[in-house]
Amino acid sequence: MSVKSVHESAIIVVGMRWCDRLLGLISMIILARLLVPADFGIIVMASLVVGLIDVLLDIGVSTALIHNQKADNEDYNTAWTLRLIQSWLTGVIIFVSAPFVADFYDNDLVIDVLRVMALSVIIAGFENIGVVTFQKNMEFGKDFKFFFYKRFIGFVITLIFAFILHNYWAMVIGALAHRIAGVILSYRMHAHRPRLSLSRTTEIWSFSKWVLMRNIITYFDTQIDKFLVGHRTDEKVLGTYSVAHDVAAMPTTELLMPLGRVLFPAFAQKRDNLETFARSISTAIGVLSLVAMPACIGLILTAEDVVLILLGDNWVAAIPLIQIMAISNLIFSLTHSGTYALLATGKVKLLAIVSGIQILLFIMMATLFFPADSAAEIASIRVLTVTIGSIFIISLVIVQIQGFRIRDYFAPILRPVLATGIMAWVIIQLHPELTHWMSFTRVIVEVIIGFITYTASIVLLWLLQGRPEGAESYLFKNFAHKFRRK
Repeated sequence: MSVKSVHESAIIVVGMRWCDRLLGLISMIILARLLVPADFGIIVMASLVVGLIDVLLDIGVSTALIHNQKADNEDYNTAWTLRLIQSWLTGVIIFVSAPFVADFYDNDLVIDVLRVMALSVIIAGFENIGVVTFQKNMEFGKDFKFFFYKRFIGFVITLIFAFILHNYWAMVIGALAHRIAGVILSYRMHAHRPRLSLSRTTEIWSFSKWVLMRNIITYFDTQIDKFLVGHRTDEKVLGTYSVAHDVAAMPTTELLMPLGRVLFPAFAQKRDNLETFARSISTAIGVLSLVAMPACIGLILTAEDVVLILLGDNWVAAIPLIQIMAISNLIFSLTHSGTYALLATGKVKLLAIVSGIQILLFIMMATLFFPADSAAEIASIRVLTVTIGSIFIISLVIVQIQGFRIRDYFAPILRPVLATGIMAWVIIQLHPELTHWMSFTRVIVEVIIGFITYTASIVLLWLLQGRPEGAESYLFKNFAHKFRRK
């Protein structure tokens, strides 16, 4: 089976993710108009618990299959069986724990929501494990179809019931439809027919035990702030906090998540060629920085208009939260490539330790030094702990990846930092002149001018430095040059 080049795969997967998120964005805009923050808060309360129990039992069989370049049918069958066992255990625990979760949040509405979600988790366990080969073999066209189709079905069902019910049950029913669609599509799109087997459990567990540990710690690291907000406040504040988190993450997750699907298998294939591996990491850091920096800073500068346009007046409280969280996501994006490089070389234990340190720091700061109930304060603590964790990740990449130097990490970031600073200055100077314009028109003008300013600054800085090898030259060689020849 042929393997597409990394840059071509990246285009497909980023496009896939953007199509997926376009549906998500449309869904969020419509639901924000039909529902209220409290409805979102109830779903987040239940989803946090479902995610927690799920990750506690998830041994990362998909990651193990991708890592094992020689996996055969028995490996896939064992992985499917282990995941099936996990889904049933998860579903039962969620169902039984529902009343205790209601006590934790002091909200009985989450009980029935959790019990329906428990059913959806069990159903999802039957999904055909064969679809993992789409990502492993970098067949991202098939990967796109699988994820897009099931997302589209869930999207349609959610909106239909939102117009009918006008409450949080629309999201619960839509999520259930999404899971059912995933099972059906997985068997229609891949010929593998899994059967019960535990013959390769030892082999899978030898790799997956650290994936499990890292996933558990990572989940707490990324979700503990929501648990804290939900416990200290109410469903309305939690709903606002959660939607703010999703909006703030859009500039980075739309790039990071799809590229992660490309980077992990690509790095896994290149890890034995040290020079190529190190160069690939540096280029990936540069490409991510080129996009993530202006996107995050641009969102911070236009957050007020973005919220009013997309969500409406009911969500004004989300504006300062989005601005704070965008900083956290920007810092995190700078370590994304390094994290996948460490994962590809089997440094899962070290990654788990770093995430554990972040969790401990967050708990200490949130309980000992900043015990207030302010959602903005909790978001600010998150920025600080992510910054500390990022320093650890960068240090590990420099120390653990042979042939990779400090300069290789920070040189690709320098030009995006300078160009983003120029872009931000121009937008800040321009904003007072547009104060009396309509929000939508103002955002469009600022985005266009910001894009032109940033692009021109990046190109000029690159040319002034003599066109050095890096993200700019990579993009030019693989995309601009290709189009010019056509």
